Amino acid sequence: MRYFIELQYDGTAYFGWQRQPDTATVQGTIEAKLSMLRRVPTEIVGAGRTDTGVNASFYVAHFDSDVAVDCGQLAYKLNKVLPADIAILRIYEVAATTHARFDAREREYTYWLTPRKLPMRRFSAWHYAVDLDVEKMNEAAAKLLEYDDFTSFAKLNSDNKTNICHVAHARWEVEADGTLRFTIRADRFLRNMVRAIVGTLVDVGRGRYTVAEFEDIIRSRDLARSSAGAPAVGLFLSNVKYDL
Repeated sequence: MRYFIELQYDGTAYFGWQRQPDTATVQGTIEAKLSMLRRVPTEIVGAGRTDTGVNASFYVAHFDSDVAVDCGQLAYKLNKVLPADIAILRIYEVAATTHARFDAREREYTYWLTPRKLPMRRFSAWHYAVDLDVEKMNEAAAKLLEYDDFTSFAKLNSDNKTNICHVAHARWEVEADGTLRFTIRADRFLRNMVRAIVGTLVDVGRGRYTVAEFEDIIRSRDLARSSAGAPAVGLFLSNVKYDL
């Protein structure tokens, strides 16, 4: 039997999602507590990797069990033993062949940027006190939907079999308090891709690049042309969609 776990986490204290020896990771932390409660070694498979310091307001993982699981009780007990920066939203049974990573048809990331120093957002938004032209940033972001090769925003020496992604949505919105929210949805993302895109779009907003130059960066398929990645602090995996 296979079960999906829906969860969220603050990634500040972790070296990303993926399990690593002698290192605090989200996957490793959950596996340890899940195995303790079930009294049997239990591995989980996540919807994808998030890097050091990256957060998730919605994340999905799966695990297998030879015996039926009381989903409500297990979710309750996990929340009791997990640290405060990881929360289980719900656990439910899925088809035995359903895969948290390979069956995800769309993923969504949200990036938060604030022009003002906000103590309550210090672990959840990039403080960037420079005037930005959001209209130009959105003109540039719209170009992402016209291309599918994102080599210009892919981390070097990653184990990607392809740098092809299909972006369905990319847009900046300004909240009432002046905080900027960037939302991007695609069938898949490359390692460091969203942070590299955000960093380059911010450079469009401050006038370093024109919209045409941003499009040239995409077309160049050259990572050296893009800007430095935005800090991990503002990045959240915010949705994963399946056809269940």
